[in-house]
Amino acid sequence: MHKYLLAALAATLRFLPAQAQPALPVLPQNPAALRWQQVRTPHFQVLFPENFAAQAQRTALRLEQVYGPVSASLEKEPRPITVVLQNQTTVGNGFVTLIPRHSEFFTTPPQDPFLAGTLGWLDLLAVHEDRHVVQYEKGQQGLGRLAYQLFGYAGLGTVALGIPDWFWEGDAVGTETLLTRSGRGRIPYFDLGLRANLLAGRHFSYSKAVAGSFRDNVPNHYVLGYFMTTNFKRRRGPTAWSDVLNRYYRFPIYPFSFSDKLRLSAGGQLRTDDLYARTMTELDSLWRARQQELKLTPVTPFQTKTEPGVFTEYQYPQYVDDNTVLAVKSGLGDISQLVLLRRDAPEKRVFVQGLFNNPEMLSVGGGKACWPEFRPGVRWGQQVYSDLRVLDLQSGQLTRLTSRQRYTNAALSPDGRLILAVRATTDYQNQLVVLDAATGQEKRVLPNPTNDFYQQPRWRPDNRSIVVVTLQPAGKMLESIDTETGQHQTLVPAANVNLSHPQPWGDYVLFNSPQSGIDNVYAVDTRSGQVRQVTARPLGAYHAAVSPDGRHLAFHDFRAEGAQVVEMPLQPELWPVAAPAPARPAAYTDPLLSQEPGTRTIGTVLPDSSVSAATPLAVTPYHRLSHAFNTFSWGIIQAPTGQAFSVGVRSQDLLNTTQAVVAAGYDGVERTANVSANVSYQGLYPVLDAGFQRGGRHLTRDGATDSWTYNRFTAGARLPFNLTRSKYQQALTLGAYYSGELVQGYNLPTRRITEVGFGRSLHALNGTLAYSHVLKQSKRDVAPRWGQALTASWRDTPFSTGLQARQWAAFGSLYLPGAGKHHSLRLRAGYQQQDRDPNPQKRYDFSPAVFYPRGEGYVSFNKLLVSSVEYRLPLADTDWELGRVLYVQRVKAMGFFDAAVGRSTGASAYQTAGRTAGLDVTFVFNPLRLRTPLEAGFRTIYNVRTGVWQVQPLVLDIGF
Repeated sequence: MHKYLLAALAATLRFLPAQAQPALPVLPQNPAALRWQQVRTPHFQVLFPENFAAQAQRTALRLEQVYGPVSASLEKEPRPITVVLQNQTTVGNGFVTLIPRHSEFFTTPPQDPFLAGTLGWLDLLAVHEDRHVVQYEKGQQGLGRLAYQLFGYAGLGTVALGIPDWFWEGDAVGTETLLTRSGRGRIPYFDLGLRANLLAGRHFSYSKAVAGSFRDNVPNHYVLGYFMTTNFKRRRGPTAWSDVLNRYYRFPIYPFSFSDKLRLSAGGQLRTDDLYARTMTELDSLWRARQQELKLTPVTPFQTKTEPGVFTEYQYPQYVDDNTVLAVKSGLGDISQLVLLRRDAPEKRVFVQGLFNNPEMLSVGGGKACWPEFRPGVRWGQQVYSDLRVLDLQSGQLTRLTSRQRYTNAALSPDGRLILAVRATTDYQNQLVVLDAATGQEKRVLPNPTNDFYQQPRWRPDNRSIVVVTLQPAGKMLESIDTETGQHQTLVPAANVNLSHPQPWGDYVLFNSPQSGIDNVYAVDTRSGQVRQVTARPLGAYHAAVSPDGRHLAFHDFRAEGAQVVEMPLQPELWPVAAPAPARPAAYTDPLLSQEPGTRTIGTVLPDSSVSAATPLAVTPYHRLSHAFNTFSWGIIQAPTGQAFSVGVRSQDLLNTTQAVVAAGYDGVERTANVSANVSYQGLYPVLDAGFQRGGRHLTRDGATDSWTYNRFTAGARLPFNLTRSKYQQALTLGAYYSGELVQGYNLPTRRITEVGFGRSLHALNGTLAYSHVLKQSKRDVAPRWGQALTASWRDTPFSTGLQARQWAAFGSLYLPGAGKHHSLRLRAGYQQQDRDPNPQKRYDFSPAVFYPRGEGYVSFNKLLVSSVEYRLPLADTDWELGRVLYVQRVKAMGFFDAAVGRSTGASAYQTAGRTAGLDVTFVFNPLRLRTPLEAGFRTIYNVRTGVWQVQPLVLDIGF
């Protein structure tokens, strides 16, 4: 949950051109009308929208409560920091970043039961994200402190790049597990993928475990890091990583420095590779011993169609009829989609969902399927709704049932006439809402006076009452609620057990529980309250569904190759009585409980009601404009490229409304200096940009040498729109800019047509339109397999003063599926027209606005037509290793043919401007065991017009 440190390096090296328009990125903002407030404690400033005051006070007190305990094992108490509470989005998340230094909590609690467990959502964020604050603060020593003093937080972040990602997140997960009654380390689903791989004999190398794969399910850095950091602490003590970081920041600037400091801290015998190998060996032994105690229930899988050797999952089954289930298919080679699975027929794709809000919330009833789907706000990036979609499985008709709502879960009644939804309001209230399934009309809101958190409700067969998992201060409980009277009945009392996915059937309610140490399906007898264990699977059984005839139970069963949907007979007489759940679920961190200094200080963090203050914190307004400038980086802002170099100051406010850069640069080729300033205000509906640069030029042309100065100014606005509403990612950006340039002292005898000189000035207007409509991609896709993109621009000098030019251009792309599953064909075409002033003294040419054949030098025509064909494909998914230096995940290729024809003023016909063909071969690789992949390779170009071959290096992605 922290933003990658590579972002800090990207900020340090950002290229800041002064021509055309400022290049400062559009950041996600909140609506301009939103009013902000703040509360303060000794170590935290909490910013929040005005309707969130009660939860903001509670969050501030919680942060202050965990401040010392979270810091204890790293032996560093951080300086005060700002936490921003984002309540306009329905995406639940959190992060800490250094650019600028602050944290953000996305306050909508996710329905995913495997994130917070039995914790309140804001409690989990308080512990986990505060640990990231401590981790970053640990860098304020040695060369880390020097880097901060020289370059600001971007410098500190750059120094920290040598610390692997698995440490940041693994250490934070370990902290949340030690300091709370739950935490992901106590949730079996968290380590499910790693457990599956080890028990299947899939022992990946350390490089692959860090970087991932295009073929296998490689658990993420949260999982890897939790076990590696905990293993080291179990052997060396709870403060062991404090010593490693102290050593690292003394001298971090060489490859594998972190591994070397780990070795020194461990007495000279343990590098990161060794720690990984030791951890995996220990876990393999531990988990295999547990497997020997299991007596498995037999199951029968449904028929599926998978890509051989590629991780593919089928999950969240819902019966459509006695022989058919609807499930979600996804994986490394498949975007998430709904499929029908049958016992005796191949799978059938039904529908590809859009930005689904937790796919396990799929529900079927009355021949229809329903799920919640994210809907981004058109302009404001922090405004994300969650609306309900209903699909008629017979006709294929899709209905957007609600608009601009905040539903995080939905369940169709068995007859398909009603929907029960969970709504998360912007003031942190949790509501159960009954809706008409045909119209979306709200019929009633069930009372929730104590604001309990509801998860994954399901209707009972009477189409009136429901079963739901409810989180209370005592833990999770399973209860039944009558939607008409509001009467509650406790089925499983509240306890520290991570219950989920209830499913009514007759006198039983089935549900998921990890109480045996493995997630399995259990059932509670609603008459007696007795709990029985229904499934016993080796890795985990999830999301139980009962067939309409009541004879079969379907669920998804996890495997190393990917989850599969399986079925078993419903035979209650064979279900053994469940053993009682432990009061505290077991975790790999348990040996540290008696040693962890934080747990001795505060004990277990309890959910929502356990924080209070005798005197409420003072709430005061927070005005965005008065805090618009917030310097976070200084020093190098553009790394030396050739012989160009820039230093300066970067600023960005904590609510993403204002970005500013002031810089001074030096061009070593012309030996001239320049100063520049760029600012972007993004708090209004249009993004307002302005930039200025003043500098010198020194040039020799036609035997003459001259020095002159220039002043360039740009100002304008853009409108960035997110139009995504389906499986297609859709965006539109409109922009309008003024740009001007004045020169002084230009005395060369000639002027290039793309330069300003001879005492002339340039005053131009520029309008742009960029639109894209592109299908989502799986990880194995090399490019979109369907989509369209269009870019149009218009540039003119309408003021009848200075140099004169006019240009308009448009080009578009069409993406089509290739011959192979992950291949992509791209067709491009463009047209550019320039109208030139007949007076050569006043004539000016704008830079090209369309692409040009690769390998050809640009020639300025009055009219230019360009076209291109590209075919992209993966050549091999390799997982090659070259020791500790290089890990190559994939080899890709692209063949292309480019062509251009142009016509100048007075010419009677178009002439060939260029025709080239070529082949790119690139490698997706991870150097020095960094988790973020890079992509580089080479390009061969054959110039059809001249018959000349070229070979060029090619860098496509440097991970930023």
